[in-house]
Amino acid sequence: MIILVANLGSTSFKYRLLDHANERELARGAIDRIGAGTGTCAVTAGEVTERRDAAIADHGEAVAICLRQLTDSKLGILSSADEIHAIGFKAVHGGRLSGAHRVTDKVLDAMAEMNAAAPAHNPPYIAAMKQLRQRYPEMPLVAAFETGFHQTIPESRSTYAIPSKWTRELRIRRYGFHGASHRWIGTRLAALIGAGGKVISCHLGGSSSVTAIDDGKSVMTSMGMTPQTGLPQNNRVGDFDPFAIPLIQAATAWDLDKVLAELSKSGGLAGISGRGGDLRDLHEAADAGDADCRLAIDVFVEEIRRYIGGCMVALGQVDAIAFAGGIGENDAKLRAAVCGGLENFGIVSRPDASPRPARQTTRDETSSVQSQSTLSGEFAFHDDVSKTQLWVIPTNEEWIVASQTVDVLTNAAEGT
Repeated sequence: MIILVANLGSTSFKYRLLDHANERELARGAIDRIGAGTGTCAVTAGEVTERRDAAIADHGEAVAICLRQLTDSKLGILSSADEIHAIGFKAVHGGRLSGAHRVTDKVLDAMAEMNAAAPAHNPPYIAAMKQLRQRYPEMPLVAAFETGFHQTIPESRSTYAIPSKWTRELRIRRYGFHGASHRWIGTRLAALIGAGGKVISCHLGGSSSVTAIDDGKSVMTSMGMTPQTGLPQNNRVGDFDPFAIPLIQAATAWDLDKVLAELSKSGGLAGISGRGGDLRDLHEAADAGDADCRLAIDVFVEEIRRYIGGCMVALGQVDAIAFAGGIGENDAKLRAAVCGGLENFGIVSRPDASPRPARQTTRDETSSVQSQSTLSGEFAFHDDVSKTQLWVIPTNEEWIVASQTVDVLTNAAEGT
């Protein structure tokens, strides 16, 4: 099956076109400035990239432009849009619904119920899905919720210490996010070090979370009811004492909405540093003597280590720790800081923490995307004496979403 995997922002549309059966990426693209003037529509197939500028009214029009580019004979990607079997969405919060579902009114209603919990994510997805259902009524749309992977977390780790009525009736609990990324990391580590392992997945980027995975199942995660919790994010606060909010209101005369907006847009690494949340800029400024930027990095590292410690207790032992995401994959200094000083726990990284070939488990497996062979960008950086393996694993959320989409279509075809 050929699946178009969509990742939406309020004014953007990024996608990958995947041939699931043959485990190939056919194309990838991005469209920006949707509903905001003239945007750039770019698609890449192999070594060829085609760009065009256009005014894009909404996400429905963005997909229409995307399909025109994908079927352009000059690129030779698709001969017809009918070759696409479905569009899969890396959806965020479905509340009472989790896992992957064909998009229906019921699914859209469930997402709308969680708008307040995911205000930057759910509304644009809902709007785009409605537009696409109207424009392409025969095209199957599948929502793969990020919360789905975390449904196996024990109740003792997903329940807040709040009145039980709120838990039952308002569904307020720890949901967890970045499910597609953590699922991919768990799958890859099972192929690389052996199935049944106890591993810690660190998805670190503009949005970050840490998850404990036992035999392929999530058993603990850092994010909670909303994507605003857990680790400090690029510009979102992360964990925060809600009883500080009245003090902020009293000092600023802001209403609750204003305080929450500041915590979600001007908090996190950007809030501490005063310079933004890009770790590359923070490292440069910290090395030049900026104390606030140094503090932002140190807070981020300590929070990652705090959650790694919690995951270690939840797992009992740790066979591997993996780093993914833009920061996790590319920031060797941060990885070294996170893993430093943990020798007593059997975690020893190489001093340079740079790529080198890793010893791998021998298996009789095919050379698929889930085999024991390392993929592009994967490498181990643990020392030979380390009891815990340390890996960098570039995430592949789109492949997970495509696989979930295929499962939904297959089950529907079988009547299950």
